[in-house]
Amino acid sequence: MPLDAQSAREAPAEAGAPEEDDALMARFAAGDRRAAQLLTERLAPRALAVAMRMLADRHEAEDVTQEAFLRLWRQAPSWRAGQAAPGTWLHRVVANLCIDRLRRRARMSDAPPPDREDEGPSALERISARQEAARLRAEIDALPDRQRAALTMRHFAEMSNPEIAERLGVSVEAVESLLARARRRLAQRLAAPAGGARAPADERRRP
Repeated sequence: MPLDAQSAREAPAEAGAPEEDDALMARFAAGDRRAAQLLTERLAPRALAVAMRMLADRHEAEDVTQEAFLRLWRQAPSWRAGQAAPGTWLHRVVANLCIDRLRRRARMSDAPPPDREDEGPSALERISARQEAARLRAEIDALPDRQRAALTMRHFAEMSNPEIAERLGVSVEAVESLLARARRRLAQRLAAPAGGARAPADERRRP
C-alpha cells in the first residue's frame, strides 16, 4: 500500500505497543487495508524523520520511507508476532536504504570536475583534498556492514548512540563497541600508505 506522504507528516509521532503493531500486521495480511493505514499513521512520522535526518532531502526521504513500507507490506503474510517489532524492523530498513543512498552520493561526488581556469597552487590543494576524501569514503565502504552503518549514522546523520541502537536492534554498549572498532580500523588504514595491504578478508567480515 503506497505511503501517503502528506498524511504521514501530519500523523501523530507516537507508535503503538509492539503487540498492537503485530495485530495490525496480521489484520493487513488477512486483507484489512484499514490496518495498513493505521500502522502507517503510527510508524511513518518517525521513519520519515529518520530518513530526513540522514539524507537532509525531503524528496529522497519520502522515497526511502515509501520503499521501506512497501517492503514491510511484503513481509505481512509471513510476519510472526514476537519477532522484531514492526517499528524496529521498519527503522532498520530505512537506515539501510539511506546508507545505500549516501554511498551512491559519495561515488557520484568522485566524478572529475569540469575543466576550468585555476589559481595555481590552490588547485593542487583541492586535488589533494578530493583524493583524501575519496580514500576516506573507500575505507568506510570497506568496513563490515554494522560498523559502517553505526559510523555513518553517528557522524553523517549525527544520531545519538541510543538512536543508533534502536535502528540496528542492538544495545547501546554494542553500538559503542561497533564505533570503537570502526574508528580504530579507519585510523589504522588511513595511517598506512595509500594502496597498502588491506586487512585479511576474515577480519574485514568481522561485524
